[in-house]
Amino acid sequence: MELRQAEYKDYERIACLHAESWKRHYREILSDAYLESEAFDDKLLIWQTRLTNPPFNQNIVLAEEGGLLLGFVCVFGNHDFERGSFIEALHVDDSYRGRGIGKQLLLAVAEWQQQYFKDLGLYLEVVAKNDQAIEFYKHIGGQECIERHWKTPEGREAIEKVFRWSNAQSLVSGIEESTIYS
Repeated sequence: MELRQAEYKDYERIACLHAESWKRHYREILSDAYLESEAFDDKLLIWQTRLTNPPFNQNIVLAEEGGLLLGFVCVFGNHDFERGSFIEALHVDDSYRGRGIGKQLLLAVAEWQQQYFKDLGLYLEVVAKNDQAIEFYKHIGGQECIERHWKTPEGREAIEKVFRWSNAQSLVSGIEESTIYS
């Protein structure tokens, strides 16, 4: 497996994986109509925009093997005054789950964070019904700090949980400990 920085040419592949991930994990949250006919187009626009003229604090890392996109992570450094850098998206193709890809992507985020935003924390938001993701974040040391309402692309409301790490080293330590005891 190789990790590399995303480039503009990758936007369609990222959008496809992102939309497929939502189709699998957001069925109870978003309508089938949205997931089947709008999600991909929405993600396509988002990723094309993000990779056209990326802001200085954006970092998108891809995990690939033999030309296949296995997963990706997107983080915005120094996004929130109190919480720090925002891990906006982390998705791994279901066919490749359980191989440590999510952990490797988050280690790449921690390395980047350490280099550019050393003293800041990291956080992410996860839909409360996504039990698999919640267990993963708890397993790697994420501390649940709040629960709040998320307005979905369809205008519905869903509950999401916010997980936080105090700094890049606490994320690395959580991943290392989870690997040792897994």
